Amino acid sequence: MTKKLMLPVIMLLCIPAFIFSQARLVEKVTKKGNEIVIPYEKYVLPNGLTVIVHEDHSDPVVHVDVTYHVGSAREQVGKSGFAHFFEHMMFQGSDNVADEQHFKIVTQAGGTLNGTTNRDRTNYFETLPSNQLEKALWLEADRMGFLLDAVTQKKFEVQRSTVKNERGQSYDNRPYGLVFETLGKNLYPYGHPYSWSTIGYLEDLNRSDVDDLKNFFMRWYGPNNATITVGGDVKPSEVLKLVGKYFGSIPRGPKVDNMKATPVQLTSTRYVSFVDNYARLPLLAIVYPTVPSYHKDMAALQCLAQVLGQGRNSILFQNLVKPQLALQASASSQLSELGGEFGFQIVPSGDKTLAEVETLFREALTAFEKRGVTDDDVAKFKGGVEAQQINGLQSVAGKVSQLAAFQTFTGNPNKISDLLKMYASLTKQDVMNAYNTYIKGKPSVVLSVATKDKEDNITAADNYKVDTKNYSAPDYGYEGLKYVKAKDNFDRSKLPGNGANPTVKVPKFWKQTLANGAKVIGAQNTEIPTVTFSLTVPGGHLAQSGDMSKIGLPSLFAGMMTEDTKNYTAEQIAVELQKLGSSINVLSSVDGIIFTVNSLKKNFDQTLGLLQERMFNPKFTESSFDRIKKQTLQSFKQQKAQPAVVADIVFAKLNYGPNHILGMDEGGTEETIKNIKLQDIENYYNNFMTSQDAQVVVVGDMTQAEVLPKLAFLDRLPKKKVTLPKITAAPAIDKTK
Repeated sequence: MTKKLMLPVIMLLCIPAFIFSQARLVEKVTKKGNEIVIPYEKYVLPNGLTVIVHEDHSDPVVHVDVTYHVGSAREQVGKSGFAHFFEHMMFQGSDNVADEQHFKIVTQAGGTLNGTTNRDRTNYFETLPSNQLEKALWLEADRMGFLLDAVTQKKFEVQRSTVKNERGQSYDNRPYGLVFETLGKNLYPYGHPYSWSTIGYLEDLNRSDVDDLKNFFMRWYGPNNATITVGGDVKPSEVLKLVGKYFGSIPRGPKVDNMKATPVQLTSTRYVSFVDNYARLPLLAIVYPTVPSYHKDMAALQCLAQVLGQGRNSILFQNLVKPQLALQASASSQLSELGGEFGFQIVPSGDKTLAEVETLFREALTAFEKRGVTDDDVAKFKGGVEAQQINGLQSVAGKVSQLAAFQTFTGNPNKISDLLKMYASLTKQDVMNAYNTYIKGKPSVVLSVATKDKEDNITAADNYKVDTKNYSAPDYGYEGLKYVKAKDNFDRSKLPGNGANPTVKVPKFWKQTLANGAKVIGAQNTEIPTVTFSLTVPGGHLAQSGDMSKIGLPSLFAGMMTEDTKNYTAEQIAVELQKLGSSINVLSSVDGIIFTVNSLKKNFDQTLGLLQERMFNPKFTESSFDRIKKQTLQSFKQQKAQPAVVADIVFAKLNYGPNHILGMDEGGTEETIKNIKLQDIENYYNNFMTSQDAQVVVVGDMTQAEVLPKLAFLDRLPKKKVTLPKITAAPAIDKTK
């Protein structure tokens, strides 16, 4: 329920008038019944700062988010990367916070912090014990109002080098790192705010100077272009008092108008390509222009992406991946403030060329047109959305992030209500209309990413070149900007102390060893109606120490346990799980095979039924085994071009030695995976599936009395002792290498 209010907050709260006498309470949203809503109060200070407070006393923590409505879209040709660069500078100290002290103060207070930048906004956030709230607000206010005098040429140069290094690691020198930048450059007109990546170009970073950065701050980092959202173990009156104290005197910045959406319309398909020196496998990427965020077709496009390229039942999986024509194939819908993109990515299998893959892709779309959108497609999507929305309410940080984003881009923190209505009303005709409107027969950008050993492996000759003529740089109003500091009636240089220590309520948990030898631990959490279940069966990587010629077997086994069963195809199980809004995952760890379940409480029994089908009736087929084995072998090629992965493998060998089980990667090697046969999968199942010493964890909206009867299915597991081989000690390190 929403109450719209336009009353001075002093009329509502008994707080000294000099603190924030003109702060305005705009609305208060409360929860009624079982509706999915995030309760909050929204205020606006005289300087234009929007303040949102969400009260949640379930845990003694607070999450503070400051979102500035500026991202890389507010840049221009020749000056890209400023928004992200400035994110780095915001952690380098301000008038009353010494260099690098922001991190130190928050971490010493028991908190975590970070900042992120995208096309349309930059946000900074901390999660701390609730008695550290004042400290977090003091820090955020100091860099909003007192930053520029602390920005030096030395700091500027250090952070410029850091950003350039980040670009090298994340974009220039990693497999497929330039895919999205290349797509954006060729999809959007020259100078369009989305035609460059958030990190910017090296040449732009090189030509920028500290004055450019200061102007960027003065133009966009005013309180009237920001939203501060505070959620957790707080009282709105206390939050507003502190926000008024630390932020209220910061002068309003220049006026900031919302940018107008500028969707793209292509007249013909654009073929472009580049050679990726780090990729070991080629990639085909195709992108179609669509619509901005919160458009009426948003839900239809999300559902369409799921139908075409997400999950085992998707068109691309069934037509390309399952028949082993592609190693990977996916679809996604990404909507931003000024426009949207519907993209496909396909990694070919074997010797398939990118030209052949494009043909297969077109044929898959034709197959979809004949098949159409089914009732199950829409039911799966809606089930997933419901679970996603409920799970998004689990953490204070998640709720605060939603409120901040909704306010920044729509002016309505309660936008979740509108979205739920949109999802609930979605029909299969809506989804098909979206396909016909944005995909069928429409021009796109087709990007071929070739490997350096096969540079001619492209779908077609490049037929598009970016037209740089007729570009007119926007006038963002940088001329005549002045840096004006706040004037206070208190000593802002003093670091606030700690508030009263919060009361920590440790969740009650229970333990029980079942007659079948399984050990169970559980905890009830009634905050949201969900249940998380995990079962760890002894085995895993350590079980292979007796036969190191087949390292990676437990990992392959885990993959096979998500394939067809004797009664259902993997696709049928996936359909049911998606309709329930549930998930079942199987993975291998160092010392076991782990089955995990996430479910809404109302669907937990049905989800456990599907888990039992997977556990007790696996159908180990040669076709599934060949596909998973082939995908695993191909993944090793990609890993060789990823420095972090290579470093982990080398580090383990250095620590334990090349012949120690812990010195070997759990996923195996090309040699060991080639040694594994289907019979080995069946043998692992017969030898290691047991209830004895299995570990079960159940957390969620369910009591011990409710949980235990539901675990009776574990009695169907063999009760046999699995003894893992004794692991020899790692070799002693004689010197630092």
